[in-house]
Amino acid sequence: MPFGAYLHVPFCRRRCDYCAFATWTDRHHLAERYLAACRTQIEREAAAGLPEITSAFVGGGTPTQVAPALLLEVLDALPLAEGAEVTVECNPDDLTAEMAAAYAAGGVTRLSIGVQSMVPEVLAALGRDHDPGNVRRAVRAARSAGLAVNVDLVYGAAGETLEQWGRTVDAAIELAPDHVSAYALTVEAGTPLAADAVRHPDDDVQADEYQLATERLGAAGYDWYEISNWARPGHECRHNLLYWTGGEYLAIGCAAHGHRGGRRWWNLRTPERYVAAIEDGRSPEAGAEELDADARRVEGLQLAIRTRGGVPAREVPDGFLAELDGLVEQVDDRVVLTPEGRLLANEVAIRLG
Repeated sequence: MPFGAYLHVPFCRRRCDYCAFATWTDRHHLAERYLAACRTQIEREAAAGLPEITSAFVGGGTPTQVAPALLLEVLDALPLAEGAEVTVECNPDDLTAEMAAAYAAGGVTRLSIGVQSMVPEVLAALGRDHDPGNVRRAVRAARSAGLAVNVDLVYGAAGETLEQWGRTVDAAIELAPDHVSAYALTVEAGTPLAADAVRHPDDDVQADEYQLATERLGAAGYDWYEISNWARPGHECRHNLLYWTGGEYLAIGCAAHGHRGGRRWWNLRTPERYVAAIEDGRSPEAGAEELDADARRVEGLQLAIRTRGGVPAREVPDGFLAELDGLVEQVDDRVVLTPEGRLLANEVAIRLG
């Protein structure tokens, strides 16, 4: 059975205006102790018994803000299955050919590059400051090291026009990545974006941008397989599929979330508290919840409806297809979202409960 591991690296050079993740720009002095604590946590988990890990994902934060050698020491402690997918998120300004080669030599198989936009004005509206030219350099570095490549895009920034978004999508396609993720900008409480209503995204504009991405990525040979994700055949992200199919995964590092045996848990949010817990021999867990069988079934359906495979027709409520005509359709024995339904996936998912 697939089993994953998520490793959180909470260090950033700069915090993006829309980011609500557990990240810090002033804690880099903790990096060595923090990664040592992550390795210790893995070793303890392994001693207690872990399945082989079929996919690992290093996110953040900005994993490329820590020395590759230190990060690879953590990954080396994981009981990886043969052929495991190992992804590291990268800032295009950080990634060099030497870093990419080190990652590849250390067992990393895939890089996810935070592009967001290829238009400088749009990057500024998002509170990003990387150089679009460095995206091309980063992709070349990853390719030279033999690594698979995902590019992360974000649409809906204040003032972004459909023409500008089209330029970003076209530029992403020209990079010839194996996988493209395109996420609608969302307003998260407590962020600079949330405090500035003028910069909040427009739903209608985002709908048009999503449709443009769908058309152009599809025409370029990228298959849609989840609301925000497209891939060349055979290059779907196995780790993300684990999440969308209700799979199990280990949580490593501060603020990381895990799931195993119907139990979901999350770790202490700050790196200081996480490191202290590990160094003191205590559990890093901050809280947990257990879902009963019915709640797990409903959650599984709500996740699966987001994917190309949809949900079994026998599992949907009576009248579901009629009520949501135009948003869902039955294909053989499955119920799947239509292109219009993908724009309203959350509303569709709610009705599965």
